[in-house]
Amino acid sequence: MLIIHLENTDPYFCLAAEEFFLKNFVEDIFIIWQSENAIVVGKHQNALGEINYPFVRDNKITVARRISGGGTVFHDFGNVNFSFIKNVKSPAEISFKQFTEPVVAALSKLGVLAINSGRNDLLVSGKKISGNAEHVFKNRVLHHGTLLFNSDLKNLGDAIKVISGKYQSKAVQSNRSEVANISSFLKKNITVDEFIQFLLDVQLENDENIFYELNENDTQNIEVLVTEKFKTWQWNFGYSPKYLFKNEIEIEGKKLSIELNVKKGIIEDCNISGDYFSVEVAHHLQNLLQNKRHIFEDLKEIIKEIQDSFSDDLIYTFF
Repeated sequence: MLIIHLENTDPYFCLAAEEFFLKNFVEDIFIIWQSENAIVVGKHQNALGEINYPFVRDNKITVARRISGGGTVFHDFGNVNFSFIKNVKSPAEISFKQFTEPVVAALSKLGVLAINSGRNDLLVSGKKISGNAEHVFKNRVLHHGTLLFNSDLKNLGDAIKVISGKYQSKAVQSNRSEVANISSFLKKNITVDEFIQFLLDVQLENDENIFYELNENDTQNIEVLVTEKFKTWQWNFGYSPKYLFKNEIEIEGKKLSIELNVKKGIIEDCNISGDYFSVEVAHHLQNLLQNKRHIFEDLKEIIKEIQDSFSDDLIYTFF
């Protein structure tokens, strides 16, 4: 098995690297990586419906989509991500447990007793410390997961705090769980870098496993995937399943009701009502919104056409 430690902390690069190694290598692979602040949604989720959009945008938190299913996870430099890529003869061989058991065993060496919960999570003392997901490509499976080591749990909570009912669709929704950091269960304090090295050393205890460093060709191919797929609006937001967005608020004592029908990230139909805008302006706004992307920057340009002065809060009512 190849053992890889990705030094690049761009979440788009790391997610692209997983796909590159899954589809272009034949060896079994274990990858350890970290990323800057990011929310990573599952392949079949509505990205906007999974995040606290004003908080995420104001705090410049990256939103990325991975190729596996499952729910939304939060990354920061207190979180460590692991990825197993393995050849299988048939889908019947694939189980979450075969990939999470080595992680559970490694944590036990640190005195942390983790257990599998349901299908996707690892728990310690009833609190989630790891979320997992899988993707199958031909005869290869990618299994990856998070390990909350000393993440900013408040930031995590604020970033994924959503108001239910705003987004209506058939998209996969996340199950929110109480979370905890692995560091809080350690008997001896270690840094996140020491934790990463420990996980690498555990894998390298097997003489058949060898450390692999990315070469220039690997990096170039991964960067192409980043540019053409993982960093694009079409993948991260446009790939979301069709949804209906509804919001009703009061601004300066006036009511504003918004309904947007969105497909592939594009507003196909909309209805703006209430007394915040005049009937004429509301109708004009509806026409302007047609066939536009459901994204802050596009909506801001549209609002500029109908109102000279406004705050970002008005734009955020559309999310």
